[in-house]
Amino acid sequence: MNKKLWTIIGLGLVLSFPSFGGDLNIYADKQVEIHQNEQKLVALGNAKATQDGRTVIADKLTAYYQKTPAGKTTFSKLQANGNVKADIQNSKAFGEEMIYDLSKDEVTLTGKPGKVINPNGDIITAEKNIIYYPQQNKAIANGNVIAYNKDNKVHADKMISYFKKNAKGESEIDKIEIFGHVKINTKDAEATSDRGTYLPQIGLVQLHDNVVINQQGNIIRGSYAETDLNTGISKMKSGTNGKRVSGVFKSTKDKADKRAEENKNGN
Repeated sequence: MNKKLWTIIGLGLVLSFPSFGGDLNIYADKQVEIHQNEQKLVALGNAKATQDGRTVIADKLTAYYQKTPAGKTTFSKLQANGNVKADIQNSKAFGEEMIYDLSKDEVTLTGKPGKVINPNGDIITAEKNIIYYPQQNKAIANGNVIAYNKDNKVHADKMISYFKKNAKGESEIDKIEIFGHVKINTKDAEATSDRGTYLPQIGLVQLHDNVVINQQGNIIRGSYAETDLNTGISKMKSGTNGKRVSGVFKSTKDKADKRAEENKNGN
């Protein structure tokens, strides 16, 4: 068998190759293997790849290349395995495996769970995967998704984030859609629904279908709710299915009695 394998060993080795979307630069502390028959390059030991402001670091990087009709060599896919760290569009990602299909412009992150920290400092984790589409300015998190910051926590089966460029040319979140077993926890309330939408540019949260809001024991149910984060005003509405808005509200006396009982048990 004529298996061609070149191994280049050295510290701080950097290789640069043309690829979809710009040159792909590969750095490795330990070694880089070039598998000609399999048309791939394997970088080992604190391996790092950079392209157009995107950076991926892992224990092992595998870059797959192909020949163009013109005879040029371009990279089509990059796979990172082990202690993956990435910086893409000002967001930081962490996981066990990341596959960046350059030809599809698709980045898939998996981990236990996979984690992304966006430019605002919000943290998103997903047990199945997080898929980012740079050209579409969209990211999809799947499987027991949790998004949180110091004030709020959101749970869902699936979360889709849409991005846009601001006046400075920086990427920022334009809209977030959440689906399946939606639960939102704030400092003084919990809301559940089948799906929801968050519009950060105007500070509006919308919840759809089987909405239940529990605020300090006061419970209200309906088909649609929205909260204006700028004014703090929330509205609950009935849906087209004919279900009316309903609620259970605790009296001031009930709340006072509960606090008295809690204070008594604490003494």
